Amino acid sequence: MDAIDNESPAPVETLNLNGRSPIVLVCEHASNYIPPEYDGLGLSPADLARHIAWDVGAADVTRALSERLDAPAFLGTHSRLLVDLNRPLGVAGSMTERSEATDIPGNVGLSGVERERRVQRIFVPFQAAIAAHMTHREQTGRRSVVVCIHSFTPVYLGQSRPWHIGVLFDKGASLAQAIISGIRRSHPSCNVGANVPYAVSPDEDYALLVYGDNRNIPATLIEMRHDLIASREGADLWAGRLAQVLSEAIAS
Repeated sequence: MDAIDNESPAPVETLNLNGRSPIVLVCEHASNYIPPEYDGLGLSPADLARHIAWDVGAADVTRALSERLDAPAFLGTHSRLLVDLNRPLGVAGSMTERSEATDIPGNVGLSGVERERRVQRIFVPFQAAIAAHMTHREQTGRRSVVVCIHSFTPVYLGQSRPWHIGVLFDKGASLAQAIISGIRRSHPSCNVGANVPYAVSPDEDYALLVYGDNRNIPATLIEMRHDLIASREGADLWAGRLAQVLSEAIAS
C-alpha cells in the first residue's frame, strides 16, 4: 500500500497478523501525522497535539495489547482531521471543518478531487487491510472478536466527564457487559459505563459495525479517558489491566 507521498508512512500500520488470539484490535485514531504539503491544515503544533487530531494514548495501549494478547492490530497512520477512519464517507465528520470548538481551515471548501484523493490514499487501503484480514479469518474458520481502542477527553466543551472507561456496543451486548463486569470486579474504583461518553451510531462509527455487527461477529469499542494513558507508563498499566479483562471476557 503506497504512502500519500514519499515522506509519509503507509496508510495502515499492521501488527502481529498471525497472532493466535481471536481478538482483532483496531485503532483508527492512532496518529496525528499530517503530510507537509497540508501545512498542518492551518493549525498550530499545539492544536495538532490535542485530541482533535488523534486519540491521545490509544496507539500505545493498542500496541501493548497486541503483544500481551498475541492479537493482530490495525492502526491508522494519519490524523483523523485528513479523513476520519471511524466515520462513513460522506458524513460531515469524515473531513470535518470544525472539531470541538476549533475550526479546521485546511478542510474548508475541499474540492471533490482532494476529497477523493484522501479517500483513495488513506481511507480505502486502511479499510481494505482490515476487510481482507477478517475475510481470511472467516474462510479459514477462525473465531474473531473485534475490539476498537479509542480515548476521550476529561472535559468536552466545558462539560466534565466522570468516567474512566466507556464500553460501547450495539449488537455486541454480551461481550461488552462481560468487559464491564470484569473491570468492575478487578478494579472497583474504576468508573466504567456502557455506551459512554458516546453511543454507537451509523454516522459516528465504522469498524465496530462494518467488521463486527454486520458480519455477526462480537464487537465493542473501548473508550479510555486520555489522561489515564497519555504517558507510556499509564498506557502500559492500563493495557495490562485490559488484557486480563479481555482474556476473561472472551473465554466466558
